[in-house]
Amino acid sequence: MEFAGVEFKIEGHIDSGPPEVAEVPEAATQLPQPSGYRILCAVPEIEAKFDSGLIKADKTVKDEAALTTVLFVVAMGPDCYTDASRFPSGPYCKEGDFVLVRPHSGSRVTIHDRAFRLINDDSVEGVVEDPRGITRG
Repeated sequence: MEFAGVEFKIEGHIDSGPPEVAEVPEAATQLPQPSGYRILCAVPEIEAKFDSGLIKADKTVKDEAALTTVLFVVAMGPDCYTDASRFPSGPYCKEGDFVLVRPHSGSRVTIHDRAFRLINDDSVEGVVEDPRGITRG
């Protein structure tokens, strides 16, 4: 091996250069853990077709995802719903729930081509069992 004009010999072997290293793209290996009173929510997949069968434009799908009012609760911060004076009846939701929020709620983040939002615990306006068919009015 030769580095900066110095040749290194390995017993019984002379190498012509450093070994090739395959480039591995760096990517997030896990979802962020929400801090404080934040809730990490996944944006559900937006259907690519209208009910009539027409295919939606990419911009339409992107706009619907940005303005969706239904989110899936992935993780909750350690301080969510701990203030009994603000939440006297207890938590509004739990991990695994589909929740209703306002269209522009939260901070948007994309991880591995999946849309997520970090919302405040008091942004949850309702819980739904089956979010299919719920659209923004």
